[in-house]
Amino acid sequence: MGLYMNQDNRWVKLADRIPWDEFEVKYARLFPSDMGNVAKPLRMALGALIIQTRFQYSDRELVEQIAENPYLQYFIGLPGFREEAPFDASTLVLFRKRISAEMLMEVNEYLLDHKDDNKDDHTPPSGGKTSDDGTAKEDTNKGTLTPDATCAPANIRYPQDISLLNEAREKLENVIYRYCKCYGFKLPRRYRKRARKEYLAFAKSRKHTAKKIRSVLRRQLAYVKRDLRYLEQFMSDGYAMTGKDIDIYLTVIKLYEQQQYMYDNRVHSVEHRIVSISQPWLRPIVRGEGQSAC
Repeated sequence: MGLYMNQDNRWVKLADRIPWDEFEVKYARLFPSDMGNVAKPLRMALGALIIQTRFQYSDRELVEQIAENPYLQYFIGLPGFREEAPFDASTLVLFRKRISAEMLMEVNEYLLDHKDDNKDDHTPPSGGKTSDDGTAKEDTNKGTLTPDATCAPANIRYPQDISLLNEAREKLENVIYRYCKCYGFKLPRRYRKRARKEYLAFAKSRKHTAKKIRSVLRRQLAYVKRDLRYLEQFMSDGYAMTGKDIDIYLTVIKLYEQQQYMYDNRVHSVEHRIVSISQPWLRPIVRGEGQSAC
């Protein structure tokens, strides 16, 4: 039996705006083998994480909300309403492992870039002139504006790998503290004093040899990895993050992946490198004839 869906519902509109097929291609690359269980469709996995990010649901609460709401079921791609949940809370842990933070950010950027695509444009643009019969007159004052700039300045600290990892560690420690305070958990061991002492000792030393830099990088990566593992364990138990901590979590995951890649491959650059945790969209670029950085 079919179910009537209101086309003006926000979840129906949002589902129609997302290019699921394009993201399906990227998602399919994560499963090159034909062995094992059949994976859930991308729309179900990605759609569930989008809903959870918007409402900050815990894993268990998200499953219950989807089981009760036909519009949420439509959003994740179910053909019709079903009373039982399409997946259990433990499956969300696999969704988060398979769908990277970069893909979630890419979906968010796509929605921001195309938020006005579904609006009807039956009126002339602001500032345009209309004739007596309501039709728009041709504006003779036309031209092409070419700003003489290729980037905009931003005030951030010079992006050093060790300082970025230290900042990421401190932010994760605060997230863990708020997590435990909210749900009444016992604080896990985070080695805050040791990690801070090691970072300050490195920052205050005048001579930074390549061997010393790699040693400090290795330890800071280990601290960040441990904190990320704590948060992943909390979420796998069905507890959601509070406030804007989810944005910090996703940014630090991407930062950790980049830093671990550069450490393992002994390189100092990576595509779309994060240089500021508070402003992860910033990218340093080279411009001008003198190859000056901006």
